Amino acid sequence: MALFLSTTINKVDRKGRVSVPAAFRAVLAGQAFHGIVAFPSFKSPAVQCSGMDRMEQLAAGVDSYDLFSDEHDTLTATLFANAEQLAFDGEGRVLLPESLISHANLSDQAAFVGRGPVFEIWNPEAFEAYQAEAVRQAAEQKLTLRQAPPGGEGGQP
Repeated sequence: MALFLSTTINKVDRKGRVSVPAAFRAVLAGQAFHGIVAFPSFKSPAVQCSGMDRMEQLAAGVDSYDLFSDEHDTLTATLFANAEQLAFDGEGRVLLPESLISHANLSDQAAFVGRGPVFEIWNPEAFEAYQAEAVRQAAEQKLTLRQAPPGGEGGQP
């Protein structure tokens, strides 16, 4: 499984071009689409990003709902209608559409935030505040993860 890790802050130029971190591009190497798929997060002022493989997984999940059900319609409108395929240029940059720049309140810098199977693009100051609150909540709630047994997925230790 592809994993996006760490946080990197990169410059956004006047045209809206930004370099995707090399480590993130390496995770995406070998996919049929040479770029990223990006859409506005419906939970945060951020841009949710992944490779086409992740979008195909999401499409398969949506297909578990009846074709014309309210759930199917809501999920497809949320996930796919606003998604943008952003191709890498020769320097590993993508051109962010104005709608995504506006949603994440980006100006001259963007924070690329690894979130495991996806990454997000944030205004660096907004992410700093979000992360501080997330760390506070995790500590306050004493959140932990259950470790999967060796050679298996999930289950009780």
